[in-house]
Amino acid sequence: MPDPFVVKDCDLLAIATGRRAHNLRELYDRLEQADPACVYYHFWGGLLRPHFDDPQFPNDFAAWASHGLHDQVLAERLGIVNPANFGSLEDLRCEVLEVIEERLDETETVPWAPRDDQFHFIHSKIVVVDTGRRIEDPKQLKKLVPQLTRGGVFYHFIDARRRLEDDQDDFSAWLAGFGDEYLAVIDGLGTVDPYFNSLTETRDRIAAVLTEHL
Repeated sequence: MPDPFVVKDCDLLAIATGRRAHNLRELYDRLEQADPACVYYHFWGGLLRPHFDDPQFPNDFAAWASHGLHDQVLAERLGIVNPANFGSLEDLRCEVLEVIEERLDETETVPWAPRDDQFHFIHSKIVVVDTGRRIEDPKQLKKLVPQLTRGGVFYHFIDARRRLEDDQDDFSAWLAGFGDEYLAVIDGLGTVDPYFNSLTETRDRIAAVLTEHL
């Protein structure tokens, strides 16, 4: 029998690095050297910010390409990069660098942003809080998930993929400890894409899977 499921909450602490990019070439060079936590923040951090700057583009690189560089082609290419499809932050970084390099090869001049609209690299640190809540029966997940905060959804369903093997979320990893009984639930959770939805929408989709299979 697995240990009880420990319910947690979290937030991402944004830390300025002092590094910035004025143009597309500088963005490439700075990103190449940036801490992986920067890559993580600029892709996933928008989900936890109270008001994401541009819901049209789910990551900060795409949003800056659109509003800072006014390069809609680059913005659209960066906007469809789904970090959930990459096994590591280094793989994700390489993909973004390839997209930027391809765009640099296509343009005769390097796009620049206005002085007051540079790209600022932000480092992130996750702050985790134990809510004190525990559940022992998998069927209790049906009641738990709709009550989770946005930070709880982020920690258990998104950040877990960075902590656990095989890109599992915390719910799936816990259910797997009960044997084959909950394989259908785990498969259903695997179909929920957390990136192109808000945390509230992701929570609703998780809850729907649990209601269907539990």
